[in-house]
Amino acid sequence: MEGVEVELEVGVGPWPGEPPTDPRYDPELLAYGDRRNVVDRYRYWRREAIVADLDLRRHDFHVAIENWQHDFNIGTVVRNANAFLAAEVHVVGRRRWNRRGAMVTDRYQHVRHHETIEAFLDWTAGHELSVVGIDNLPGSRPLESVVLPRRCVLIFGQEGPGLSAPARAACAQILSIAQYGSTRSINAGVASGIAMHAWIRAYGGPPPDQPG
Repeated sequence: MEGVEVELEVGVGPWPGEPPTDPRYDPELLAYGDRRNVVDRYRYWRREAIVADLDLRRHDFHVAIENWQHDFNIGTVVRNANAFLAAEVHVVGRRRWNRRGAMVTDRYQHVRHHETIEAFLDWTAGHELSVVGIDNLPGSRPLESVVLPRRCVLIFGQEGPGLSAPARAACAQILSIAQYGSTRSINAGVASGIAMHAWIRAYGGPPPDQPG
């Protein structure tokens, strides 16, 4: 009826007919339906089975964000990392972060905590990852003009102050995202999605088939 909003139910209902015996499927979801925000290929799958399947094809880039003042962008960064299938998200600083923006994608995305920037840098060195800062700083190079290293970690700073001085010093390169309006910067949640997609454009193949 015109003027009446109809709220569509997300997901699928109970499995029609005889349920499959594949151990990846969750008996409770098969019986009562799957209302999670997952792609169709993972409908009715157990969470552990989804993570295991994602682990078979995660990409070579990592994402890090500094968390010294309880940054509210971290949830969005995690959600973007899940969408672009980052190897891991690294939270540097405070352990606690607001998970609301992740929209439960942190259940499927590996998130690692580092208490200090030094601990984080030791970890990246041990895994031979190039540290790439994303920040609109004087002397930074335009992200649009470079090809990101295949094995890298993209690091983002706090909303407002940006990357900390120790993080800047550790970066092999610092890249900026072109902006054309009046604001000085975009938040780390938005910047992370742009930077991850730049990596995908350079190295990512087509996503797997997602049949309806």
